[in-house]
Amino acid sequence: MTRSRARTGLALALLLISAGARPALAQSLPDLVTTDTLRVCGDPGNMPFSQRKEDGFENKIAAIIADELKVKIRYYWLTQGPGFVRNTLGTGLCDIIIGSAAGGELVQHSNPYYRSAYTLVTRQGEFDGVVRLDDPKLKGRAIGVIGGTPPVNRMGEVGLVSTMKAYAPYQLDPARKHQTVSAEVIADLAEKQIDAAILWGPAAGWLARQSGVPMSVVPLLQEPDRPPLTFRIALGVRMEENDWKRTLNTILRKRRADIEAVLRAYDVPLLEEEGNTLLGAPRP
Repeated sequence: MTRSRARTGLALALLLISAGARPALAQSLPDLVTTDTLRVCGDPGNMPFSQRKEDGFENKIAAIIADELKVKIRYYWLTQGPGFVRNTLGTGLCDIIIGSAAGGELVQHSNPYYRSAYTLVTRQGEFDGVVRLDDPKLKGRAIGVIGGTPPVNRMGEVGLVSTMKAYAPYQLDPARKHQTVSAEVIADLAEKQIDAAILWGPAAGWLARQSGVPMSVVPLLQEPDRPPLTFRIALGVRMEENDWKRTLNTILRKRRADIEAVLRAYDVPLLEEEGNTLLGAPRP
C-alpha cells in the first residue's frame, strides 16, 4: 500500500514481561532488539497514521505497546516510500513498524490487530446509496484515486478508468501543499475538483472529518475478492525475531480493547476478522 496506506498504494505467547523480568527478555530476544527502549520506525508526516508530534493513531498504538513493556519510545523517522523497510528495520536502527499489511514479504508480521477496507468518499448527499463501484451513478464521474493501489484495477473492470483522476503515489516536492497524497485527494474533493474519491479507509475517515466539508465515507464491502480491497494490518518486525513477535502478539491480545478505542477515535473503518461486515460497537 502507499503512504495513504494503503501505504496503500501502498497494510502479527510469551508472558507479558514486567520491568523486573527484563533480564530474562534480554536473554531470549535477538541482539538487535533493545530491551530498555521501544525503537519505532515511523513516518514524520503521514497523518492520521503518524507524525513527529506523535499524535497519529500509530503513535498512540506504539505508546500502548511501550506502556505494556514499561519502556520509553524512541523514533527513527523516515518518509514512507521505496527503501523504507531496508533503511529502518533492515539497518537495525529500529525494531518495529507500526502498521504493515499482513502478508507482505519484506517483514515478519505479528498477528493482525485490525482489518479495514478501501472506501468511497463523497460530499455528503451527492451519492447517497452508492455502495459499489459498478453503480451507474459513478459512470463518467471524475473519481480521485492513488495510482498503483488496488482500486485502480477494480475501476478498470467496471469502466471507471477513462474519467478517473490518478494521483502519483508519492509526494516528492518539498514545497507540496499537503502532507500526504491522500490529504491532497480529500482537499480536491472538498473544493469540487473531483466528484468522488476511493481511498484506504484508515486515511479517509480522519481526513474527511478534518476537511471542513461534510463527507460520506462508505467502506467498499460488496466488491469481488480480487483485487482485494480489504486488508489485515499487523506489526512488522525482522524475519528472524520470533521471540520478539510472540511478545508483541501477547501485548496485542492483552491491550486489544485499548487499541480498538484508538482506531475508532480516528474514524478507522473496522471490519470483523472474517466476512465483509463492519465490526460492531464495543460492549459497554
